[in-house]
Amino acid sequence: MRNAFPRHIVITGASAGIGRALALVYARSGAILGLIGRDTTALESSASDCRALGAKVVTATIDVRDAAAMQHWLDEFDTAYPIDLLIANAGVASTLASAADWEGLERTARVVDTNFYGTMHAVLPVVDQMRKRRRGRIAMVASIAALRGMAISPAYCASKAAVKAYADSVRPILRRDGVGMTVILPGFVKTAMSDVFPGDKLFMWSADQAAAHIRRKIDAGRAEIAFPGLLAFGMRLLTLLPPTVADAILNRLSYQPRGKDAN
Repeated sequence: MRNAFPRHIVITGASAGIGRALALVYARSGAILGLIGRDTTALESSASDCRALGAKVVTATIDVRDAAAMQHWLDEFDTAYPIDLLIANAGVASTLASAADWEGLERTARVVDTNFYGTMHAVLPVVDQMRKRRRGRIAMVASIAALRGMAISPAYCASKAAVKAYADSVRPILRRDGVGMTVILPGFVKTAMSDVFPGDKLFMWSADQAAAHIRRKIDAGRAEIAFPGLLAFGMRLLTLLPPTVADAILNRLSYQPRGKDAN
């Protein structure tokens, strides 16, 4: 389903990085943006810049892990401004600092609760209303890491793979109800999140470049947006190789934790 000119747009994780850049590319006269983030100061900075471009902006300082708060705010926003496009972008990263590091239950739960359940807390309230109206589009930001797990970031890869699997699963169901589903698989984008990633950052894009690309593909009704193309191709190719060979390639690219215990 094509949704080239959405007017009422909600973006989670809009205070920085790709979320902020997406807010700016959708900001225009006549647009009404609902921006959600955890950092009030950074969120208001994003909102101010969007207002300067002509958009009306409504902000909410919410942790996406808070299902009740998300449901309440999204219901209120949708009642006032029926949502045409939701971009569930909020997420956190976790990487293993060394071969001695390990993601225990608490650390794993934080990543999964934010990246997967936080996405569901945004998507499910909105999709219920879109299905009733038989229009709208959901876009969920996963990662190119969803295509193949990497030893340097197990919980992150698992959470983003879950987002992609969910999008692929519900897409045909939503299509019957007139609702589009897009899953976004970014590679390395220059943000605070990528700044702390210890491995090689191949084919790095700027946040502005990524946001402009995402908007063009969403406007075209794309089901999946994976970029940059060469990196996406390489990650897909890894899934066709024997696991030990793929592991060795990722190790050469420094996508395994380093240290005295590393192999």
